[in-house]
Amino acid sequence: MPVLDDVARRALDWPVEHIAVAVVSAEGAVAATAGDVEREFPLASVTKILTAYAVLAAVDGELLSWDTPAGPEGSTVRHLAAHASGLSFHDATWVQAAPGTRRIYSNAGFEVLGETVAAASGQPFTAYLDAAVLQPLGMAASRLDGSPGAGAVSTVADLCRLAAELQSPTLISARLLAEATEVAYPGLAGVLPGYGRQQPNDWGLGWEIRGSKDPHWTGATSSPETFGHFGRSGTFLWVDPEAGLACLALTDRDFGDWAIQAWPAFTDQVLAQR
Repeated sequence: MPVLDDVARRALDWPVEHIAVAVVSAEGAVAATAGDVEREFPLASVTKILTAYAVLAAVDGELLSWDTPAGPEGSTVRHLAAHASGLSFHDATWVQAAPGTRRIYSNAGFEVLGETVAAASGQPFTAYLDAAVLQPLGMAASRLDGSPGAGAVSTVADLCRLAAELQSPTLISARLLAEATEVAYPGLAGVLPGYGRQQPNDWGLGWEIRGSKDPHWTGATSSPETFGHFGRSGTFLWVDPEAGLACLALTDRDFGDWAIQAWPAFTDQVLAQR
């Protein structure tokens, strides 16, 4: 799609040193790219999409269930995946709220998720992620070097495979993916990092859901069903089921005002070509 290629190339004007972007259709075709799609970038919190998909694979394979106890007392795998366990951002021993009562964005919760999958599978979480997600999708350049919440490295070429999987799953059932992309614990308020308090702060099982949030890092024309994640390292991946498109960008400049200005306008430009 030549016009979409032109839109993708507009991202090369962002105030970053290195960048790669791609747009992926619902059929899994890479519709447009710009930049070095083979360059490795730290994903920061976009890592959570990979971790979430490993959790989905574990649920689909009946290694655990959404109701498996995990985290603080009364919390389950579902609570952890939806940032509703009550755990603080960084400390798995600090419980700030009862499970299911607040949306508290938590890297610590995703570390507990990794530990829970590791215990259920009998192997380190990095090994399970590799065997259940990365290898089957052919994501050979991707790896988890640290926290299941923020420690992965990948390329746009690899993430295009993940973006296709998120629109037409092959590793898990379509029913399970549909469940994970619905709002979990509707109505919960919370702080969206970089954007402040949102009421409600919608989240699915592993990724953020656009809902009615304003301001937001996706576009003004993004559907409420849009789901995905952005990372502090200047990265994002979103899927808009209504538009039948996914878009991702990896950069080497930390998230900040530049991204708040650039990303929504870029998203609207992409969606205008659907």
